[in-house]
Amino acid sequence: MFRFANPWLLFAVLSGPALLFLYYRFRPARARLKFSDLSPLADLPKTTRARLADLPVWLFALALSVFSIALARPQYGEKREEISGEGVDIIIALDTSWSMRSRDFEPKNRLEVAKNVVKEFIMKRPYDRIGLVVFSAIAFTHSPLTTDHQILLNFVDRVTFCRREHDGTAIGNAIAVATERVRNSKAKSKVIILVTDGENNRGIDPVQAAEIARAFKVKLYPIGIYQPGGSLVPVDDLIFGTRYVVSMPKVDESMMQQIAEVTGGKYFRAVDPQALEKVFLEIDKMEKSKVEVKRYYRYSERFFPWALIGIALILVSLILSESYFRRIP
Repeated sequence: MFRFANPWLLFAVLSGPALLFLYYRFRPARARLKFSDLSPLADLPKTTRARLADLPVWLFALALSVFSIALARPQYGEKREEISGEGVDIIIALDTSWSMRSRDFEPKNRLEVAKNVVKEFIMKRPYDRIGLVVFSAIAFTHSPLTTDHQILLNFVDRVTFCRREHDGTAIGNAIAVATERVRNSKAKSKVIILVTDGENNRGIDPVQAAEIARAFKVKLYPIGIYQPGGSLVPVDDLIFGTRYVVSMPKVDESMMQQIAEVTGGKYFRAVDPQALEKVFLEIDKMEKSKVEVKRYYRYSERFFPWALIGIALILVSLILSESYFRRIP
């Protein structure tokens, strides 16, 4: 499929013909050389050079029209995808509290590892509607359920740590907000993927929130992001700046397992390289719903060749006007 991104600029194509009109309408009739009698020259044959004397002007006018096409940004749809299949509705709840700054996975901190886990998960679920909730002491929706996974991946990339005054880990609140996003869904299977370091210290009780999720037939799959052997935690010091101290994880694994069991899900730890595959297998066992067909048109820019042609025409026009068609005096 072919289109122009700025079709209204195509009116500028008329700039070339307009230039030619002005040139022939208002060019001066001043003689280059003065002769007392032109009759001896009347019968002289007209040379090719004389016939093409205005060629540089025509090339310049053509260049203006070509540049106008380039500015209109011609685009070509390289690929057309029709997405249809079966999937489930999934909300990913991502922890952004300051405890996620711990460097369990040198040189990466927990949040960086969590974002990689989330992106890998999204890329392997092409037919699922997926949304994103981020939480610290508060929880909010970062992206509603969508099948546009490229936009969702961009949202994940932009996730950063919470503000200092919002520090904390409200796992229960995150489950509640995620449940709210899928509770009215007509999908046959609804899932919450909770990605956190598991230190609940704010908000409502996670187990109570899990029971609410169960009431709406939502399954919960917590993924713990931490190393059991301890980690380096950044500590801000007004005198010495940021320094790192060793801290042992305070993950409540029994709570994570309990909220998973309450909803019929399972708990996994991201340190296990097979954790994501296990989550995939569990979700694949669920009953799927038909996904509405979506059409995506991916356009690639085609303005560059037109710009090159315009530049070439300008250069040829200038070279010819200063060489072969140069007028003396």
